[in-house]
Amino acid sequence: MAFTTEIRNGMCINHNNDLWSVIEFQHVKSARSAAFVRTKLKSMTTGKTVEYSFPAGTRYDEVRMERRKYQFLYKDDQGYNFMNNENYDQVLIQENMIDGTEFLKEGMDVDILFHAEKETPLSVTLPPQMILEVVYTEPGVRGDTATNAMKPARLETGAEIKVPLFVNEGDKIKVDTQNRSYIERVKS
Repeated sequence: MAFTTEIRNGMCINHNNDLWSVIEFQHVKSARSAAFVRTKLKSMTTGKTVEYSFPAGTRYDEVRMERRKYQFLYKDDQGYNFMNNENYDQVLIQENMIDGTEFLKEGMDVDILFHAEKETPLSVTLPPQMILEVVYTEPGVRGDTATNAMKPARLETGAEIKVPLFVNEGDKIKVDTQNRSYIERVKS
């Protein structure tokens, strides 16, 4: 058990029979009312984000989480299969636990968040940036570089993002996996 004074970003707590990750928090002291801690919490099971205020001095259950490196193997009709690179254990994870499945590439390393006491996977985090090849895009119009115009492009993983007009098929680009956007073209 811990007190509200120990709340920090990234910690996981057991609240209302669910596991929640603290995204933001703020200790609020007012002359008119009792102190409290305003938090923004994200559910580790559903992904839902809520705002909740804890009265000062409230006790809560802190849950120990572990991040482990796994390698993506393949997708089948039951889900996504990952392998631990140290002991070769495999784990099957459902699509709703992975943010950005369209960027998964066989052989890539990801972080899987586990509930430490129960040994159950909670979520999968992809690298924040990836270098991927453009497999299809319309040809750019020569000389049309004065504007910030974008066009759709399909990547080697099947993801579709908007890229600048000068990007062509076969180009390697750096992609931001969090907001699913183009960063830059990579020189070969």
